[in-house]
Amino acid sequence: MRYEQGHKDATRQRILDEASRRFKGEGVAAVGLAGLMQGAGLTNGAFYAHFKSKQDLVDHVLADALDRRNKAVVQIFEGGGNIEAVIRGYLSPRHCANAEQGCVTAALISEVSRHPKSTRAIHTQKIESFIELIAPHVAGKNANDRRQAAYSLFGILIGSLQLARVGTDPALSKQILEGGISAALHLTRKTNDI
Repeated sequence: MRYEQGHKDATRQRILDEASRRFKGEGVAAVGLAGLMQGAGLTNGAFYAHFKSKQDLVDHVLADALDRRNKAVVQIFEGGGNIEAVIRGYLSPRHCANAEQGCVTAALISEVSRHPKSTRAIHTQKIESFIELIAPHVAGKNANDRRQAAYSLFGILIGSLQLARVGTDPALSKQILEGGISAALHLTRKTNDI
C-alpha cells in the first residue's frame, strides 16, 4: 500500500504527541509501548519504523515538547505579550490542572534526571534556549546578571507548579501559584522599579 507524501511524518508526530501526553500525565516508566501505540491508533510494529527504542522516543519527545514551549514563548513576545504574560500563563490554574498538556520539564524533571547523559544533554540544551529567550526580560545590571535571574525565574516557575500540583487542597494550590507569580514578577522588575 502506497501512502501519500507526508504520511510518515504525520504518523511520527502522532506517536510523539501521544507519548508526550502520556509521559507527562503518567510518567515515562509507567507508559508501555503497546498501550502508547494503541492510544496513537497504530500497531506495535509501526513504532520501530520511527524510533529505535523507548529511550529514543523519550529523547525525541523532550526535544519536540521543549521546542514547542520555546516557540509558544516567542509567539507571546511577538504578539505583544510580555514576561508577565508568560509567567501568569505558566502558573495558571489551567496549566496546574493539566499536566499531560503542560510543560514537560515540570512534569518529568525528576525522571529525566535519572536518564542517560545524552537525554539530559538534550534537555539541558533546550533549557539553555529557553533561558536565552527570557533573560532579556528580567532584571539585571548586565547580561550575566540577567541570565542568572532567568535561571532563578525558571526554577520558581517549575517548583511552584510542582508544589501546587502535589497539594490536595485547591485553596493552598492557588496560594502556591500566586506566591510563585509574585516571586517570579519580582525578578522581572528593573532595579529602579523596586
